[in-house]
Amino acid sequence: MEIYFKFADSSDTETLIQFIQEFYEYEGIKYNETIIRAALAGILKDDSLGRVWLIHQDNQAVGYIVLTFGYSLEYRGRDAMIDEFYIRESYRGKGVGKKTIQFIENFCDDLGIQAVHLEVERENQKAQNLYRQAGFTDKNRYFLTKWIIP
Repeated sequence: MEIYFKFADSSDTETLIQFIQEFYEYEGIKYNETIIRAALAGILKDDSLGRVWLIHQDNQAVGYIVLTFGYSLEYRGRDAMIDEFYIRESYRGKGVGKKTIQFIENFCDDLGIQAVHLEVERENQKAQNLYRQAGFTDKNRYFLTKWIIP
């Protein structure tokens, strides 16, 4: 089982759109393809915003991960957010997620990123277990959001 990561570019848009739609359906997130395409095009064109990778197992795209960049005094400088992380259900529980998190940690270390954040649904115990095993901790805070543009 060979797992590797392909840095995504605009030629991967249709594959990414399919994965994003599956992910949003799985998580119950409102999906608007026009808005998603515009946001995806933005990050694929501007490396200062973050990076997107397709996750491959044995030459088959099985998911994707999006890492966005930020800056925080509390977290000692550059930080990053795993904004979206999706692996097709038939590939879960086989080490793909663990290797993806390790890949992201190494990538962040190479860029001097001090901390990586993520959010996970409270009901998604499998994902929480993966993240805790990888060293992520609950900061006992609420992640609050206010939409500026509805």
